[in-house]
Amino acid sequence: MNRPLRTTLVGALTAAMLATVAVAPAQAHPAGRPPAVLALPDGFQPEGIATAGRYAYFGSRATGAIQRVDLVTGRSTTIGAATGTPSLGLKVDARGRLFVSGGTAGDARVLDTRTGEVLARYQLATAPTFVNDVILTRDAAYFTDSNRPVLYRLPFGRGGSLPPADAVTTITLTGAYEQVGTGVNLNGITTTPDGRALIVVQSTTGTLYRVDPATGASTVVDVPGHTFTNGDGLLLLGRTLYVVQNRLNLIAVVRLNHAGTAGTRTGTITDPNFDVPTTVAAALGRLYLPNARFTTPPTATTPYTVVAVRAH
Repeated sequence: MNRPLRTTLVGALTAAMLATVAVAPAQAHPAGRPPAVLALPDGFQPEGIATAGRYAYFGSRATGAIQRVDLVTGRSTTIGAATGTPSLGLKVDARGRLFVSGGTAGDARVLDTRTGEVLARYQLATAPTFVNDVILTRDAAYFTDSNRPVLYRLPFGRGGSLPPADAVTTITLTGAYEQVGTGVNLNGITTTPDGRALIVVQSTTGTLYRVDPATGASTVVDVPGHTFTNGDGLLLLGRTLYVVQNRLNLIAVVRLNHAGTAGTRTGTITDPNFDVPTTVAAALGRLYLPNARFTTPPTATTPYTVVAVRAH
């Protein structure tokens, strides 16, 4: 997820986030197809998305509140109260636990998606930091930091249990990876098709890297003739990698080899309803993207939406 040009905390919004928000639900297609555009609360400033069944979860970069949206009816409900710090990259596991990247707070939170209860909080780093995105594997959660060339690893205990606070480790990236200036560097993260390594995107250079999670050693994912400037959220479905290029209002589609060392860009996806989408998740046979609207000055009444597109 990229950093907005300007973020404004709106006091009135914080109070509104403490209860179910009355958002006019989008109307489902007469044939029963879920709506292609869904509303989020005005002023919400979404960033990340995670899906489970017919539900999607969104975090506010302004207040940290967590919103759940029924993708069929469009009904929107607050399940996580405002924290005063960002909620950025999100992932849901099979236990109904929502992992939340904390941006400038340098932390990660784990919430119960049914109750909104905070099950655990981990301090990953201190300022300057920008904990941006997260991916879950069978053994651990991995978080990117857009201000530092590192990943944070949160290992799972027996049976997938959450670890103690001191279990977090920092993995320094070595090898091909390049940190450039003070802007947004590391951003989206996912796994390779074979599950043996991680793939990250460097937003400034548009480069994809394959990272060994045990050592931090990185190599460039060879996609001949293409870079992915403004690369943000990543989604892997089988061997197809979707790379959101936020300010370009498009998704690049890349077919990877099994090891994730190389790939071919096979196309792009765009939509007239895109307005700086940041990341992507799959549900109900489609791809869903929140519009962060980084180029629109945020106010308490600025509308925000989620867009559904067909996967290629």
